[in-house]
Parts: sequence; structure tokens; C-alpha cells
Amino acid sequence: MRERRLRIAILTHSTNPRGGVVHALSLGEALTDLGHDAVVHAPDPGGQGFFRAARCRTTPVAAQPVSGSTIELVGARIADYQRHFATPAACDYDVFHAQDAISGNALTTLMRRRLVPAFVRTVHHLDQFADPQLAYWHDRAIYEATTLLCVSRLWQDTLRRDFGLDADTVGNGVDTSAYGPLVAVEDDMLRREWGIGPGPVFLSVGGFEERKNALRIIEAFALVRAQQPQAQLLVVGGASLLDHASYQARCRAALDGAGLEVGPGRAVIRTGPVPQAAMPSLYRIADALVFPSLKEGFGLCVLEAMASGTPTIVADLAPFTEYLTANDTLFVDPENVWAIAGAMAAVLGPDRRRHLSAAGPAIAKRHSWRSCAAKHVAAYAACTNRKQALSDA
Repeated sequence: MRERRLRIAILTHSTNPRGGVVHALSLGEALTDLGHDAVVHAPDPGGQGFFRAARCRTTPVAAQPVSGSTIELVGARIADYQRHFATPAACDYDVFHAQDAISGNALTTLMRRRLVPAFVRTVHHLDQFADPQLAYWHDRAIYEATTLLCVSRLWQDTLRRDFGLDADTVGNGVDTSAYGPLVAVEDDMLRREWGIGPGPVFLSVGGFEERKNALRIIEAFALVRAQQPQAQLLVVGGASLLDHASYQARCRAALDGAGLEVGPGRAVIRTGPVPQAAMPSLYRIADALVFPSLKEGFGLCVLEAMASGTPTIVADLAPFTEYLTANDTLFVDPENVWAIAGAMAAVLGPDRRRHLSAAGPAIAKRHSWRSCAAKHVAAYAACTNRKQALSDA
């Protein structure tokens, strides 16, 4: 029997290139490829739309710029979503799927107003907030969800242990048509644009953020640079709704203390967010992705690097240990700067590099967005059944 075509509203927190936003767009595209009508929504205060074009439908949600605190920003984005879905006509979807606490809180309120009958929530990872309002929003968007999903067993187990809630694991995917090891003309163009030399070049994705372990990456790179004077650290990304100013100040102090200059052509190249089209080249340019993250939902950039034939260095922690082995990557103690530096040196060995470069694309092929989308369709059934039950009541 042919599968019913679903109209699916996927809600994410931003139009910027963060992991959860990449997941939302890629999921929307895969669901569209399966024959469903998936529409990815996000607050768009700049009016620029999503950071990349998508094969699925997208709806930038009208949002006002906010210059206040994190609490004011999160509250404003929740309100933006509530205004957007304030009428029954705007809520004409079979499934609502929140990718974060902002959209989860908006859908909770809309569910209380009986505009939305139920919603699915993906918990990419769990945070801890000292501020009671942020902590409330964080937990509310989990407890009130009709169906919970996780991208790894780590957070599935954590939800069961700490919240007493069950979730399905849907995994993550990577687009191997976009990310691959074949050299392209854009690679040399980006080298020239950012002043990337002969290397070795180490890539860090996520900017100067504490859970990305940026400070230890800087300290490890300083040790490597002492032995490899031409080495460069390429720090990509960093768009975030949260305030990382204090941690970023510590990173700048560490760079100054180590005598590492920052800028195009310098020891450390901090690009900030870049167009999605640039990422495949940046992975190929790098000799290794250095990603000893302290807290990660899945680590989507690891799959992207591996699909590009770029060796990876990751934390010897879940979720990485769920889908990688010591044959696929270099595991390190993420709290040991010397271990990170040792892995950065080891990954440059010709034999090690050839092995990891060859292993990466094979690992990436195991993680398709189509398979990920199929798991979502099965999970959506619970919400569509709930909607029908309420309509019949």
C-alpha cells in the first residue's frame, strides 16, 4: 500500500549554519524526496532567508531584531513562532516537528490553545542553564512534546535516566553528492581567499565555543605549531543564539599568550560562518578535522569531513563511539591537551593519513538522509494518530 503523503512543518531556531539547522534542511529535503510536503521554518530577523538554498520548501518566519539578553532573545523567538502560527489556516499541517527548545515552547503554547494537536520534538542534546527561565523553557519543550526523537543513543539514554522519558533514535545523515574527496577548482580559490598555505592545516568547526572545546584545541595547536612552523588552524562557523563572550575572551587570551596571530594568512584563520558551498572545499583543504567536542548531539561535521576524505580527531566519548571505531578515526581524551596535540601530529603520518582518508567515505555512505527520513516518517505516525483522535472527539 502506498504511503500517505504528509504535510510536515519542521521548525528550527535559526536560518544560520548550525548543526540543528543543517539537520532540519537536510531532513526536509529527504522527506520531500520520499514524496512528502516538508516545509522548514525558522525565525529570520535579517530577512535573508536560510544560509543555503534547499530542495524542500522553506518559510522564513518574520522576526524582529533583538539586542538584549539571551532570555529576551529566546522569549522573542518563541513569540515570533506563536504569531506566525496564530490562525488555524497557518496550522494546516499533518505533523509539527520542533528541532529545539524555542520551537518546542512555541508549539507547546499553540497546543494549549488547541491550534496544534500534537508535536514531535528532536532532542539533539541536553543543556544545563543556571538561569531559571532558560532552564524552564529547556525542560518544558521536552516534557510537553507528544513524541520525542534523538539523533544518538547517548541522549536517548540520558532522557530515560534524567527525565524518565522514552525517545526513538533517528540518527543523522550526510549528503555524499555535496561532500566528496575529489579536488575542485573552488579549493584553490578558497586557499587564496583565506591565505591558506602549504600546511599542515587543521580544521575546527563551531567557532570559539566551550562545548566545542575550542580553548584546548588552541592550546594543542600551539604545541604542534612549535614543531610545525607552517601549521595553520582554520576555525570555521560560530553563529549562535547563546552568549559565548566570556569563553571567547579566554580563547583570545590563549591565542595572545601563545603568540598566535589571527587573520587571513596567519597562524589561526577565523572565518566565522561561511556559505554552505564553501564547506566541501574547506574539508578537502584540511589535513584533519580536529573535533574533540565535550558535548555533541551526533557530530554532523564529522560525517561531512569523512565523506570528503579528511581524517578526523574526535573525543573518545559517546556519541562518537556509537558510530566510529579506532579504525575509522583518532580518539582522544578531550580534556588532555597533550593527547589532542599528539593526535594532531600522528594524523600527519603518511600511512595513517592514507588509511583514514580511505575509510571516511565508506563510513559516510552508511549514513544517508533518506534512511534518516524514513525513520522520521515512522515516528510521525503517532502524531497523526493523535490528531485524528482529537478530531473525532
